[in-house]
Amino acid sequence: MSAVFGRRAKRCAVLALALFLALVGGVIGFRPAHAETLNITVDQASVLKLPAQVATIVVGNPLVADASLQKGGVLILTGKGYGTTNLMALDRAGKVVLEKTLQVLGPAGRDFVVVYRGVERETYSCAPDCERRLTLGDSPVFFSNVLAQSGARNAAAK
Repeated sequence: MSAVFGRRAKRCAVLALALFLALVGGVIGFRPAHAETLNITVDQASVLKLPAQVATIVVGNPLVADASLQKGGVLILTGKGYGTTNLMALDRAGKVVLEKTLQVLGPAGRDFVVVYRGVERETYSCAPDCERRLTLGDSPVFFSNVLAQSGARNAAAK
């Protein structure tokens, strides 16, 4: 009886070791490469130099970021909304020559103040005086009022 039990124990041990190595190999050896992450700021543009053979640009979520390909392989990236998306650059044959992750973050400067009134949020630019600032995430009434004033001012300027 102990010989049968010993064989079963060895088989179980070998099976457990094989399963462990398969899992570790799957996690370590076959992990897809992650695209490099570029951090950009919402409502600001950044410049990225692309390889010469790029013919097409694809942005996964155009609500998060926008891309504009210029002459000479220059790409202008603009943060449209908070979040993460991907960017792919393709050559004329449709082959991916560049892939990046775009992470759009909020402004990092110290020239703004966020005011909370309960659950309502308002953002002000304070450089040097505090003025209303149009910022994603502000409460709808505040955001709409700032947007309406800005739109009216721009229309009057025409």
